[in-house]
Amino acid sequence: MFFKHRAVSFFVFCALLIPQTLSSQLKVDVQTTLSRLLQDEDTDKDLRITVNDNHIRGTENGNKRFDLISTDQRRYEITGTYYLSNLLQELQLLRESGIETGSICIDRIYEQPADRISRNIREIFWDSLTRRIDETGLLAISADPKTTAQDGYRYLYIPPSDKLAIDYFKSISKANPQWNLQVITLPNRISSDLKTLNRRPGILSLALSEHNDGSVSGVPFVVPGGRFNEMYGWDSYFILLGLLHDGQIQRAESIIENFIYEITHYGAVLNANRSYYLTRSQPPFFTSMGLACAKYITDDLERRAWLQKILESAIKEYRNVWMNPLRCTPIGLNRYFDTGSGIPPEVEPGHYDPVLSVYAVKRGMNIKEFENEYREGRIEEPELDRFFIHDRAMRESGHDTSYRLLNRCANLATVDLNSLLYKIETDIADIIEKEFGGSLVFSDFSEEKSSSWFNKADKRKALMNKFLWDEEQGMFFDYDFIQKKKTYYISATTLYPLWAGLATKEQARLLIQKALPLLEMPGGVAGSTEESRGPITPVRPLRQWDYPFGWAPHQMLVWQGLLNYGYGEAAQRLAYRWLFTITLNAYQYNGTVPEKFDVVKRSHEVFAEYGNIGTKFSYITKEGFGWTNASYQIGLSIMNDTLRSSLNQLIPPEMIFNR
Repeated sequence: MFFKHRAVSFFVFCALLIPQTLSSQLKVDVQTTLSRLLQDEDTDKDLRITVNDNHIRGTENGNKRFDLISTDQRRYEITGTYYLSNLLQELQLLRESGIETGSICIDRIYEQPADRISRNIREIFWDSLTRRIDETGLLAISADPKTTAQDGYRYLYIPPSDKLAIDYFKSISKANPQWNLQVITLPNRISSDLKTLNRRPGILSLALSEHNDGSVSGVPFVVPGGRFNEMYGWDSYFILLGLLHDGQIQRAESIIENFIYEITHYGAVLNANRSYYLTRSQPPFFTSMGLACAKYITDDLERRAWLQKILESAIKEYRNVWMNPLRCTPIGLNRYFDTGSGIPPEVEPGHYDPVLSVYAVKRGMNIKEFENEYREGRIEEPELDRFFIHDRAMRESGHDTSYRLLNRCANLATVDLNSLLYKIETDIADIIEKEFGGSLVFSDFSEEKSSSWFNKADKRKALMNKFLWDEEQGMFFDYDFIQKKKTYYISATTLYPLWAGLATKEQARLLIQKALPLLEMPGGVAGSTEESRGPITPVRPLRQWDYPFGWAPHQMLVWQGLLNYGYGEAAQRLAYRWLFTITLNAYQYNGTVPEKFDVVKRSHEVFAEYGNIGTKFSYITKEGFGWTNASYQIGLSIMNDTLRSSLNQLIPPEMIFNR
């Protein structure tokens, strides 16, 4: 059966080539072997060994061959791109450790692909993605070019309510003048000084731990990877699930400690801990994070204390951010919104040129001149102002960018946000009901009752059924409260109600019958359908959260939603499609684990908007990408033993499933 497909026959053939007689360790001259391997096999000179290296020697099916020579001059032939890329990675790890003559573990070279990806995530990637905002951690974060402002200084902003951080970081700046670090205390009213902050962008401080010996260290957090070198809002939920799966409980809890710090001192879980994100949050998962960690606390008193701390911050964020009048709509549901205005400072140069050029030409100005004048508020363009209101709201949604939201996000009560808020409301109600007998009094003597939160959730569910659910289509759709109609844009977010548990059994059946077949692609769930996305032209380019692209958070939310309603087989099928895509690309491309995929082609080669984070590295990837890493570990835990074995053999989904 396998050999009906040439690609599969190649994978299985290579698996059968694993030597059975080699000793488990082989001593080699590290630098000599590494140089010779690159010279012979890295034909495109990108410091990786991939299927793009087209130097073919000797074998009919194009396998690459290399003679591994031990220090006692014995020769061992290693055949196949995947195994040679593993050898390259193992040699690089030895070199990075300063080892000149070292032992190569043969088992690592011939490690099965799914096992290797999972082990690397567990043993290497999480450590490489971990950061701290303290004296040691600032060195790594300062290497990010985004931390240097135009005046040559690096800015670190501290909330006025954190006296420990103010004193600590000022002492660090004084002791390290070569860093050019400016420690700035934020104003009490952030909104009054936003333009000044945006001219001098910088990092926002996070939680510190003060130890018994008087030393101070930053509470660790995990970043997405690549150019994303800060703690991000919704990324962190999925990362946390991966950490918990891999037994890194304390690291997962520390992420929540940093979010509590953000809510306490900045008033919200921020898009990320950078100064220009003070006006914007991201999709809210805070209670889900707290509950995920609570499962690992066995002591009842300790668990209740943890959950009470979670609830206190969650309720504050819910009221201050999501029930803020700016994020409420006339129909009683909520929208994404950024309280800032104008061009978002975080975007790369030139990103908005197609938008700005229209207004620049109208005024007889070049784009750069117009942009500078507009940023400084010396040009009034109400239509452009409205564009950036929607653009900023779309960035808060995490789905930046998508034709679902482009130029209309602030007018939409979205399925995703309201599903997440329903989950928060039911989480709060359930915790108070089950852990505190229906009523909880906080330290400030305020009282919360489970019945009140159940009522909030029931009201939201009724409104979502009224405005967002379409019985005939069998799907949930975003609602434009300005035009007073549904958008009918079919997106992966139509399945969020399954994750949140707000769909009825009949709604779940219809979603799986009608929406899922439209969104399920060879490599996983797509961000939208091709029809909803619409045609792509030179003036209407691809958007990265639309068809044909797939993202880890959508996969994980859909898997859990299917499991919630008893559709385990569908969850396993979708998990296999996604993990096969990751495994195939890692197998062929030197272990790459990127931010997103083209799930139609099952390829990491994505050229929409910002490209694909996690695909550019030399020798070995040591980070992968945060939520993709997590999706791999969670996906493996969903699949049965047979599917996990098939994944290691790289058997395509179409050979396993009927659809």
